[in-house]
Amino acid sequence: MSRLLAVAPVLPGPAHPQSEITDTIGPLLTRSPATRAVLRRLHAASGVETRHTALRLDEYAGLTSFGEANDHFIRVGTDLAEEACRTALDDAGIDPGEVDFLLFTSVTGIAAPSIDAQLVTRLGLRTDVKRLPSFGLGCVAGAAGIARVHDYLTGHPQDVALLVSVELCSLTLQHGDDSMANLVSTGLFGDGATAVVMVGDAHPAGRTPGRPDDAARVPRSRGSRAARATAAGAAPRGVEVVDTRSRLYPETADHLGWTIRDSGFGIVLSAGLPEVIAAHLAGDVKSLLVEHDLTTEDVGTWVVHAGGPRILDVVRDSLGLDEADLRHSRESLAAVGNLSSSSVLHVLAATLAARDASPSGGAGPHGVLMAFGPGVSAELVLLRRTPSLEG
Repeated sequence: MSRLLAVAPVLPGPAHPQSEITDTIGPLLTRSPATRAVLRRLHAASGVETRHTALRLDEYAGLTSFGEANDHFIRVGTDLAEEACRTALDDAGIDPGEVDFLLFTSVTGIAAPSIDAQLVTRLGLRTDVKRLPSFGLGCVAGAAGIARVHDYLTGHPQDVALLVSVELCSLTLQHGDDSMANLVSTGLFGDGATAVVMVGDAHPAGRTPGRPDDAARVPRSRGSRAARATAAGAAPRGVEVVDTRSRLYPETADHLGWTIRDSGFGIVLSAGLPEVIAAHLAGDVKSLLVEHDLTTEDVGTWVVHAGGPRILDVVRDSLGLDEADLRHSRESLAAVGNLSSSSVLHVLAATLAARDASPSGGAGPHGVLMAFGPGVSAELVLLRRTPSLEG
């Protein structure tokens, strides 16, 4: 068992209306008035109303080099990652020096040393912190990151872990690419980052009440505010990560991902992606829930990656959900677009912040978090709310 203590989403710059973004990048993609008319229709139907961008909109006309775009990714991405981590650690009451494991994920830029290495000095993490940078999981990586951190904390129950996602999708803009996939994606994806703080169940802030062996499991660090509060008798905070499932669907690799070009990352986005999810999702969710004697009716809250209107429709219809179950996903899509790996984490933050919805919901203490990515792959995380989140 592990416990999720804090989720901190961050966004670069001001929000730009979707129509303004469309008008700015349209001439960069095509000279054809007819194609630009198609672009406007696709962007208007994307479910996105505003997005944030790593650069000023007028800077994208000159962004034609992969190297220059990647330099911006490192510069802006490291700043956003630091901001998200500081906020998450402060919200969790965890000191930077307590962090034992740092998992960093992105699919929109590369760096060596990776951004997580830069965070060690910026945040004041210990130099013996275990780091694991990840590239290639794409949109599924926010959910997969929680799952893999959970795996680590199961084996290191006294530890503190930090998950960091940075996605600057606007920097992957491909000038002159008027393919249908690029026309759709340039209206869907946005820029943002998220940090998540998690602890194992033997850490003072994550211990399960009534465990007979609590007293025998002494964590290395006791100095955090979270540890002191729990030691003083406060109930454990946050959301329990109960279980996870990973799925990779064979012969679907051409549905989603990148082609690597001299100019950078070219989008691969198939119109058949929603059908792949529709064919498998209900069975995958059932296999996760049945091992805990649960059904979809027992799930109070659904935290769904805001992959796009059709993806959300498929999730709703496959699982027999109400539109209200996807409220935070729809709102996130409208406000910031699809943030790739950070998308589901932004939805999770909104869910936890809402007074009327958290991973217990009105129907019970359980929630399911899910995301989808290249492969095609899916990641499911079963959550359980604790009494200290009541109200």
